[in-house]
Amino acid sequence: MRILVTGASGFVGSLLVPRLLRDGHVVRALGRSPARVSAALALKPPHSDAARVGVLPGDAPPGPRPAPQLKGLEVVRGDALTGEGLAEALEGIEVAYYLIHSMERPRAFPLPPDASSQTAWPSDRSRAGRASAGPFTERERLAADSFAAAAARAGVRRIVYLGGLLPRAGELGPGQGGTGPASRHLASRAEVERILLGAVPGSVALRASIVIGARSRSFRLLVHLVERLPVLTLPAWRRFHTQPIDARDVIEMLVAAASAPVAGRSLDVGGPDVLTYGEMLTRIADLMLVNRPSLGLPLSVTPVAARVAAALAGEDPELVLPLMEGLQGDLLPADDHAAELLGVVLHTFDAAVEHALREWEASEPLAAR
Repeated sequence: MRILVTGASGFVGSLLVPRLLRDGHVVRALGRSPARVSAALALKPPHSDAARVGVLPGDAPPGPRPAPQLKGLEVVRGDALTGEGLAEALEGIEVAYYLIHSMERPRAFPLPPDASSQTAWPSDRSRAGRASAGPFTERERLAADSFAAAAARAGVRRIVYLGGLLPRAGELGPGQGGTGPASRHLASRAEVERILLGAVPGSVALRASIVIGARSRSFRLLVHLVERLPVLTLPAWRRFHTQPIDARDVIEMLVAAASAPVAGRSLDVGGPDVLTYGEMLTRIADLMLVNRPSLGLPLSVTPVAARVAAALAGEDPELVLPLMEGLQGDLLPADDHAAELLGVVLHTFDAAVEHALREWEASEPLAAR
């Protein structure tokens, strides 16, 4: 198949691309900077000048860039928020993976050098410019709208989206009530899913909570808390349950979702172990061979806890706060039998953490180890 992977420089995208190539697919990787995509896929050393500086808008026209190191791969410059390069990227594509998330601080919005040659209308670019300075929810909605419309025009038969688990009735914390998403982050994921599946009816959405992998920002946050807190001081959300999933299993599910008979469906995915967030941190500490006593707080104090956690982990508070806002109750997958439908055998939580820690230590030291 001819496949497009957006967000190819990200954690999941950079793992998915070589896996698809291994199956013999022709893959096109989309990113705002081909240099970053190439670095993430180990096509260029991450410390090289090209990877560090990146490619600015206007330095090169959007379009395929051969990457001979991975046979069957093209790297394409484009931007879902502005629409730049989407028509070229989607030309001839059968399946498109949408792995774009926008919770980081808004970036500056540069208009393309030749606006008349772009797919988006001037009014669309103006809306994108305003959204780039607005909340991440608006950026995510606008990027999804832009991509969905371009995919439909290009005749893409399936979009595969990786989103977030949504709380079910009875799974919200005390005083929350309702059955809808409990945070801006989760509500935005649900809106993006609705847009993509509505535009291309044969599409598929996978919903996951915490993905365990060496480059997963959620997992790295947990590991850094274990490393840097002599006592694991945890707010009330430590009692809530979820089902973390191994990144290897997510990749296999994404690969299978390209052709499995699950068109038009949203599948909740999770690992085999149901754990509280407190238990996850304790298990990670045990697997890192460190002793970390824990202290439970009676309140969630999310804004304060998010900023403290971000400072300890060296993360952007604008990323951590929306994630912690979602910790308002159990976040468990529905019994969709996703692993069986997609033919994936799941790894345990301990196996996932051990694998992620080994990969992490292969490139950088872990202070606690």
